[in-house]
Amino acid sequence: AGLRRSLACPAPSTLDRRIASWRAFHRMKNLPSPFDAPLVAQARGRARRAAARPRAPKSGNPITRAVLEAMLASCDHSHRGMRDRAALMLGWASGGRRRSEIVALNRDDIDDRDFQDKALLRIRLLTTKTTGPETAPRLPLKGRAARAVMAWIAAARIKDGPLFRPVSLADRPLLRRLSADGFRLIVRHRLELAGYPPDFASAHGLRAGFLTQAALEGAPLVAAMQLSLHRSINQAQSYYADVEIADNPATDLLED
Repeated sequence: AGLRRSLACPAPSTLDRRIASWRAFHRMKNLPSPFDAPLVAQARGRARRAAARPRAPKSGNPITRAVLEAMLASCDHSHRGMRDRAALMLGWASGGRRRSEIVALNRDDIDDRDFQDKALLRIRLLTTKTTGPETAPRLPLKGRAARAVMAWIAAARIKDGPLFRPVSLADRPLLRRLSADGFRLIVRHRLELAGYPPDFASAHGLRAGFLTQAALEGAPLVAAMQLSLHRSINQAQSYYADVEIADNPATDLLED
């Protein structure tokens, strides 16, 4: 009938989304859902096991602190360099933010009341994958990262509106918001300037790198999750599990 692009079996996650839509349709029409039948549930379970495959990482490599420092070293004192430094440091140090969360920030999401005394900012995230506006977290950003963000705000003279913006070829900050794809290009460009292949890591590498670095330095998983805002311990634990066991700080407990 031309309703499907191919006859190939969809991935289990795709099938789950489609079934969720049909379930919602049946609820709206006050109809019984055929997807609640035991045989359907059994078939879906078997299909999920048959299609099981290893979890594919969202980034080729994590952007750990050493990689991040190399990327930051490529940022000069131009508007473009100051913006990239601020965006990368905020994205990494505030808990490994997703690129959608970084580009969605506005000037009024940056609380700088404690900046002069403590070099501390509080970042308000109105919408994330795990929180909404009614429970918007305010995450701390300290030291170098906080100073980089405030230096960008001062240099670009941002009083309101989007925090991170495109920069013209003449090195002038524009008024519109930086797109998620624009942030992806920043990560790719800075990786190249730092001497890494452009596909070494994706923007999600900031998130993976923060949690990987936390594991390498022995930070408790719960403490890292307070910043990363993971709801699933199993998902956050996967970054800790990826660390080479010989690098685990727990192996050095008897050393001087």
